[in-house]
Amino acid sequence: MSYQELDSKHIWHPFTHQKMADENLFIEKAEGAWLYDDKGKKYLDAISSWWVNIHGHAHPKIADAIAHQAATLEHIIFAGFTHKPAVELAENLIPLLPGEFTKIFYSDNGSTSTEVALKMSIQYWWNLNEKNSSTSRKKILAFRNSYHGDTFGAMSVSDRGIFTLAFQDLLFEVIYLDTPSSENIQKTLTIIEEYGQHVACFIYEPLVQGAGGMKMYEADLLDQILTKAKEFDIICIADEVMTGFGRTGKVFASEHMRQKPDIICLSKGLTGGALPLGITACVSKIHDAFVQNDRMMTFFHGHSFTANPISCASAVASLALLKEDQCMAAIERISAANKKYITELEDQQLPLVNIRQQGTILAFEVDEGRHEYLNVTGHLIGRSAMEKGLYIRPLGNTVYLMPPYCINEEESTHMFTTLTDTLYRSIGNW
Repeated sequence: MSYQELDSKHIWHPFTHQKMADENLFIEKAEGAWLYDDKGKKYLDAISSWWVNIHGHAHPKIADAIAHQAATLEHIIFAGFTHKPAVELAENLIPLLPGEFTKIFYSDNGSTSTEVALKMSIQYWWNLNEKNSSTSRKKILAFRNSYHGDTFGAMSVSDRGIFTLAFQDLLFEVIYLDTPSSENIQKTLTIIEEYGQHVACFIYEPLVQGAGGMKMYEADLLDQILTKAKEFDIICIADEVMTGFGRTGKVFASEHMRQKPDIICLSKGLTGGALPLGITACVSKIHDAFVQNDRMMTFFHGHSFTANPISCASAVASLALLKEDQCMAAIERISAANKKYITELEDQQLPLVNIRQQGTILAFEVDEGRHEYLNVTGHLIGRSAMEKGLYIRPLGNTVYLMPPYCINEEESTHMFTTLTDTLYRSIGNW
């Protein structure tokens, strides 16, 4: 049997319809911005493989770090032990974080990093109130259109939609705020004033709501919300799993705001996409609430692979690459290229709306209202792009680009040209 046949027989893929899905493409190797299948065809990875491979694939410095660490210490329980890669990563990362962060809690992925943040925040108030649940703050604020992961806590603070429909009755109650705009900001501030004294935390994706459709909003509006939240001592949690490590033009999206988070969640680009790892970093006041004589105030949370040494070594190498001048220059170049391409798209006779950009992220919607046939737009565009050697994965009718920083000018031009051609082939004549 072929790999594709064996895959179909044995493997259940994520976010994939199990009856009508296309056959999975077998990728044999990857290098830089390119994926290569078993037939030798190559595809430009224009979304960094779900936003994780920020430096591209098979980067030699990350590969060397992984190989060296695997031959030295591959894994050790992180309760009662520590190791060099975990300490080095914390030492190198904390000075870069957007705020007064002092402590890092390691986990496995983006979902668990937000799960940790929520548990940390709820128990913070429980500890402060000396384990009195009746007086502890328990309410949580979150944005509509948000996505924070697939574990139950993360689902609870995500938008109630296709990702959560089967579990609605099992998710805890959340106070939802509209994605901020100049029209709704005053209503949002009023909601915070109404519930503020009972709210434990506010979790948000700064500036860009990723899986919710790459929805973008203004930094000043988020600043107003954070300022109001801090008036009530609400713990502010920045979910930078997607926006972190240069995606928005700065190292972290929270740098665009004056007000900084109390907790920040990181994953995806953390290891350069090479290995799974999650981080939940907090400021001193959060950690201090757990420094108690009472053992019941311990943070009872952990994972078998917490702070895996190989993952941490990969993250140290990725962070070193990110800090190089040429990487930041690449981020600026990609951002500038996006702006130029937006101008080109706006001149095309295509049914596109809300063309937008935040740093290295570019997105737009196909105007389905103008064409009744386009209820499967994203699938059509994605499949057409793959035929032309461009890998994108639209979110419904939202098409976006988020390439790795290693993409050069020639590859960037190829990406834009191929996407434009794909759009014309998919929707240009409808």
